[in-house]
Amino acid sequence: MSIDTRNIIKDEIYFSLKGENFDGNDFAMEAIEKGAKFSIVDDIEKKDIHDKIVYVENSLKALQDLSNYHRSLFDTKVIGITGSNGKTTTKNLIYSILSQKYNVVKTKGNLNNHIGVPLSLLDIKHETDVAIIEMGANHIGEIKRLCEIAMPDIGLITNYGYAHLEGFGGFEGVIKGKTEIYEYLTENYGHFILNNDDNLQVENCKGDLAITFGSSKDSDFIFDYIKDNLFLKLKIDGYEFNSNLYGDYNFSNLASSITIGKFLDLSNKEIQEGLNKFLNDSNRSEILIFDSNKIYLDAYNANPSSMLAAISNFENINTTNKVLILGDMFELGKYSDHEHQKIVDFVKNKDYSKVYLVGDNFSKCNTEGEYFFKFSNTDEIAQSDSFKSLKNMNILVKGSRGVKLEKLFR
Repeated sequence: MSIDTRNIIKDEIYFSLKGENFDGNDFAMEAIEKGAKFSIVDDIEKKDIHDKIVYVENSLKALQDLSNYHRSLFDTKVIGITGSNGKTTTKNLIYSILSQKYNVVKTKGNLNNHIGVPLSLLDIKHETDVAIIEMGANHIGEIKRLCEIAMPDIGLITNYGYAHLEGFGGFEGVIKGKTEIYEYLTENYGHFILNNDDNLQVENCKGDLAITFGSSKDSDFIFDYIKDNLFLKLKIDGYEFNSNLYGDYNFSNLASSITIGKFLDLSNKEIQEGLNKFLNDSNRSEILIFDSNKIYLDAYNANPSSMLAAISNFENINTTNKVLILGDMFELGKYSDHEHQKIVDFVKNKDYSKVYLVGDNFSKCNTEGEYFFKFSNTDEIAQSDSFKSLKNMNILVKGSRGVKLEKLFR
């Protein structure tokens, strides 16, 4: 299946989808000329221009319905993952672990919306044992719809955070929207992997079919969380799992992934082998050496919850000469000014050599102290004498994807 004529493969089916700045129907003939077996269109004027063009009322719904039917043909176990932060890291952890025993497919990149989820489901084949489907949303009702399409057997919420507040209408909307995966699993007798240390999850998701994990002694899977020279370790039932992840916020991502591994009958050795082979997506919790500086790069995305978590973890790292480079957080709507100012207030008077704020939202914040520097964009900070002069520093880089802070070190 394809939705983009630029990468059509011979005998694929092309679906003509509409975007803000394009209409896929306009490329239906191009897809056929490039080798597509059929082009699915929902523009009636394109209906009869070629015998390989198939008209439907709604191309997106046709893609979703087809992927749902395709999913129903197989006994593949589907794991659904949603949450405000950590979805992709958790998806990749689970994939790395389960691949030691099973044939596994996963959502590619960040294709986690109403288009990406159907495309991911269409990767399921007869030999696929497990499909790991990441589910993103920025409005109430979207997770419910993605669950109806993907029909997950197992699901988890990484956390509830202050993300997409504009679309959800506030934090209560975030909780309601993310909890839709729990409601689907409950109604359909699936299994929900619940973080027993997260009071909001316990309050909103606890039930008879919940499989609990955490440091709490009444959990089904009880973990001890250990930090060893920056990187995270977890101990359960006397066995110690090592990882190449840092950041306290990743403890729950690791624990949920190990829990799923154990639930699906992997041995401790297989789980550890999966953790050894784990590779996170670029710009997520990476440690780089750039000139003489040590970079803690987490610039794939950001919201108030993930930024506070990243900064708090950075404060707990036992090192000196600390610098922050923080980029704007998006999709906060009317909450934007308040949430950006909260971040600035949080880092005021802390022991940082310099704090760089990048983007229009951070530029509007009230700052105090000579160690604050404001820039409109990444190119500005890259050209600044202050940034160029950084030597022997430990630098946390955190911001939304659109700010492209990773360009400073690539």
